[in-house]
Amino acid sequence: MPADSLLLNNRAKAQNTFDAIVIGSGISGGWAAKEFCDHGLKTLVIERGRNVVHLKDYPTATKNPWDFPHRGQMPLSVTENNPIVSRCYAFSEASQHFFVKDKEHPYIQEKPFDWIRGYQVGGKSLLWARQTQRWSRFDFEGPGRDGFAVEWPVSYEEMAPWYSHVEKFAGISGNHDGLETLPDGEFLPAWEMNCVEREIADKINHHYSERHVVQGRCAHLTKPQPVHIEQGRNPCQARNECERGCPYGGYFSSNSTTLPWASKTGNLTMRTDSVVHSIIYDEKKQRATGVRVIDAHTKQESTYYAKVIFVNAACLNSNLILLNSTSSRFPQGLGNDNGLLGRFVCFHNYRGTVSASFDGPMDQYYYGRRPTQPMMPNFRNVKKQEMDFLRGYMVHFSAGRGTGNLSSNQPELGAEFKEALTEAGPWFVFAMMQGETIPKQNNHVRLSKDQKDPWGIPELVVSVDYDENDEKSLKDFLNQTSEMLTVGGCKNVQTRDSKQAPGLDIHEMGGCRMGTDPKTSLLNKWNQFHHCPNVFVTDGAAMVSTSTQNPSITFMAFTARAANHAVEELKKGNI
Repeated sequence: MPADSLLLNNRAKAQNTFDAIVIGSGISGGWAAKEFCDHGLKTLVIERGRNVVHLKDYPTATKNPWDFPHRGQMPLSVTENNPIVSRCYAFSEASQHFFVKDKEHPYIQEKPFDWIRGYQVGGKSLLWARQTQRWSRFDFEGPGRDGFAVEWPVSYEEMAPWYSHVEKFAGISGNHDGLETLPDGEFLPAWEMNCVEREIADKINHHYSERHVVQGRCAHLTKPQPVHIEQGRNPCQARNECERGCPYGGYFSSNSTTLPWASKTGNLTMRTDSVVHSIIYDEKKQRATGVRVIDAHTKQESTYYAKVIFVNAACLNSNLILLNSTSSRFPQGLGNDNGLLGRFVCFHNYRGTVSASFDGPMDQYYYGRRPTQPMMPNFRNVKKQEMDFLRGYMVHFSAGRGTGNLSSNQPELGAEFKEALTEAGPWFVFAMMQGETIPKQNNHVRLSKDQKDPWGIPELVVSVDYDENDEKSLKDFLNQTSEMLTVGGCKNVQTRDSKQAPGLDIHEMGGCRMGTDPKTSLLNKWNQFHHCPNVFVTDGAAMVSTSTQNPSITFMAFTARAANHAVEELKKGNI
């Protein structure tokens, strides 16, 4: 090669070389970027979707219902063309621009699975439900005690400081409830239960000694602290329009919080519209050296280099990238000596719901549209195995009043009908399960051998389903929740099994799990690959089990912990 060409190549490589690369800009990727940039590392964040800038790119955030052509509802043509994403509760005319449409990014369902995705800067942190519960020691100890998965290589005690670290910065509202099954955290003032919820909770708590209804914890600012004001964020307005993007910064997202913070350091470079093809492994150096990227529009390939690489593309996409990162050393995917990459995928069981009526006070209402609801942490198989199924479920419930105080014999036209629509209706109660599913080797994802996406990357084959354990847990939830709502004073209690496919929980986890033994796990206790220690996975793919809690705050804590460990290892020259 001529000297001038070599010089140009070296310059190009230098321009594309960073201290750290983060794949994905969602909840966990944003945290990795923040931690690295705070420590002075020149950090590249690679995002496959378009740029979304806080405030600037929330086009529907302040629109009224009548500002939308279909008053917020999706036209039939859209739902027919997008049967998967249309099943998501948050998909509407006001939020559709933040969701992946079905035909744009196909995947193969060997078994039915509703894969909900958001490809843009911020990812699904713009769309998440924002419920944030710490795991308890029982959640980390469960797999080792009950033998349904490998032991967690970390304990609650090790994770507690990192929960505190992310809670203080993100802003989490909640009460200090003093429950062993739901550890307290660094909380802003909690949202309040309404009068009917309080009455039901009091009756249930009085009746059951080991079941506790508490107010939900959520990533919404009720009383911003100096660090939140420094982020440019303001209190939550209880609008419940969160999936449009919050112009107040009232809830935590990468767009409002971690990424702007990282950008202020001057250490952040963001590359958008960039589809990660694979991670490059250097067999002589025995480490990963970079990331191969395909431009989403031109399909042109480029390569970026770094000393440390964090994979935060969201669980299934992280598995896809790692499975596609093959080499002579790792023919089955990066770090995949044991053949377990892509296996032991798990999720949360949301199939069960219970509804009821309540003879509540007709002269009382409540403020705004609160972003959380009462919940009951798991009470099944907590300290020992006691049921004919493994693990358990969390119960979320809420009470409210519908619009329209209509009677059965009232005309559906005229002034009397219009007047009735302006009044609040009777009280209703709704409860739902969030059940832990057990990681199983046959629940897996893999790469298609013959079908590729528009960027030349193999499509993902998803083979994930329920089992007998899930059916037993569901039945127990329906029976116990019906009983508890009856104890709480509810009437007309009705149960429902939605029979929905896995995926709509949007809590998929596993496939690249942590552990102490390289024979049964891919990652060590610091989220590093056992066999490629400068690559870390800190999103849902790394999880050993699901617990019954919402997972996002745990992803954040793992990411912050791993990023700080990576910085220390870089300083020591170990990676």
